[in-house]
Amino acid sequence: MKKYIDLIEQTFEFPQEEFRVEKNELLFNEVPLMPIIEKYGTPLKLTYLPKIGENIKYARRIFNNAIKKHNYSGSYTYCYCTKSSHFSFVLEEALKHGAHIETSSSYDIPIIRKLHEAGKIDKDLFIVCNGFKRPLYREYISELLNDGFKNTIPVLDNLNELSHYEEHVKKSYKVGIRIAADEEPNFEFYTSRLGIRYSDVNTLYREQIKPSKKAKLKLLHFFINTGIRDTAYYWSELSRFIFKYCELKKECPELDTIDIGGGFPIKTSMQFEFDYKYMAEQIVENVKWICGKNNVPVPNIFTEFGSFTVGESGAALYSIMDQKLQNDKELWYMIDGSFITHLPDVWGLSQKYIMLAVNKWDDIYHKVNLGGLTCDSQDYYNSESHSSEVFLPMLDPKNKKDKLYIGFFHTGAYQESLGGYGGIQHCLIPAPQHVLVDKDKNGEFTTRLFAAEQNSDGMLQLLGYSG
Repeated sequence: MKKYIDLIEQTFEFPQEEFRVEKNELLFNEVPLMPIIEKYGTPLKLTYLPKIGENIKYARRIFNNAIKKHNYSGSYTYCYCTKSSHFSFVLEEALKHGAHIETSSSYDIPIIRKLHEAGKIDKDLFIVCNGFKRPLYREYISELLNDGFKNTIPVLDNLNELSHYEEHVKKSYKVGIRIAADEEPNFEFYTSRLGIRYSDVNTLYREQIKPSKKAKLKLLHFFINTGIRDTAYYWSELSRFIFKYCELKKECPELDTIDIGGGFPIKTSMQFEFDYKYMAEQIVENVKWICGKNNVPVPNIFTEFGSFTVGESGAALYSIMDQKLQNDKELWYMIDGSFITHLPDVWGLSQKYIMLAVNKWDDIYHKVNLGGLTCDSQDYYNSESHSSEVFLPMLDPKNKKDKLYIGFFHTGAYQESLGGYGGIQHCLIPAPQHVLVDKDKNGEFTTRLFAAEQNSDGMLQLLGYSG
C-alpha cells in the first residue's frame, strides 16, 4: 500500500513554494509546524507575518513593471482592504511595507487614529473610504479631513452622501465615486446595490461636485464580485468603466485616478494557477489603449487587495481526537475544533482550502470524513477542490499515543470576521489560540502567542451570568 507522501506527490507538483516535507513532517513557508504544535497545542490559528509583505511587494513589482513596459505615465498605489482582517499585527505589517488603506466601516476610523497615535502612519497616507455610510461613518471621515488627513477620500456610494461633507468639512477635500457595475450574467440581480449607476455619474458631478467650493473629484472606483479574472465579463466591465472615466475626465480636469478594487485570487488549491503578471500587464495596456482612443491622459491606478494581502499568511491546525466508523464505509476523523466557527467559509460557501497532514507523511493513507465538534450536521469537511474525497494517514485505534495533526492553509482572510472572534459561537465552541510567526533580524523564526484560547469566564460575562 502507498504512503501519504506518495499520494501527494502523484496528485500534485510537490514540493511547492510554501510546502515541503522534512523528516516525515510538513513545513509551511519553511516554518516547521510540529515544534509549534508541541509548544502551544491545538487547535490553533497561525499567521506567518512575512507572507503579508511578500505579497504586497510582489503586486507592486508586477504593476510597476507593467507600467514601465507599456510606457504608462500614471503611477500605481497599493491599498490594503481592512475588512479582510482588522488585527493590529496585519495592519502594522501591511503599513510597514508601504500599503495605504481602504476602509468600509465607521469603526475602521478609530483604528486609523490608534495607528497614527502610535506613529505607524502619517497624515499623508491615502485612506479610501468605501461603503454605504451611516451617519457615524460620515462624521468620522469629516473629522479626519478636518484634522489634516488630506488624502482621506470618501467614495460616494449614493446621491445624498456629499451633502454631509459639504456641511461638516471646513477645508477643501477630495472625493471619489463608486460606479455600480453590472453583475455576472448568472447572478441573482442585474446591477450591484453598491455605487452610483452609470447614468447618474455625470449628473452627480455636474450638479453637486463641480459647483462645490471645497470638493474635488479625484477618483472613480470600480469593483465586481468575481474579482480580477481573465474572462470576457471582467474585461467588458473594466472597459466600460474606463470609457466612463474618459468621458468624465474631459469635463473634470481634477479627476486623475481609477481604483480597480480588489480581487486578485489566492491559492486555495495545490493545483492553483493564475498569471498575476499577465493580468497586471493586460490591465495597464487596456487602460492606456482606451485613454489613447479617447485622447485623455491615463489615470493613476489604485488597487485594494484584501485576501491577496493576508489570506496566504494564515493556517488553522488541529489534532485528530478520535476516529469513528459509523457504517461499513464512512470513517470519521473528529478534529478538536469546528469548521462552522473556526472556518465559516467552509460551511457557508463550501470553500475548499489546502488541507494537508502535518505529520505521519510516511504512513499509509485512507479515505476519511472530517467532523467538527458542534452538533450541527453541516459541521464537516469531506471533499477537496480537486476531488470529491479526503485522504489522510491511517491511525492505529489501539495506540492512544498515535497522534495525527492536520492543517488548513491560506485561511488568513475573513474567517475571524465572519465567524466572530472571542464572542459567542455555535455550541459555545471557544475561539482557538492564535500564534504569530515572524523572522528576527538574523532570519530565524520566532513565535509568540497573540491570544490564548477563549475561556468560559469570558463567555459567561457576555451571556450575562457574571457581574
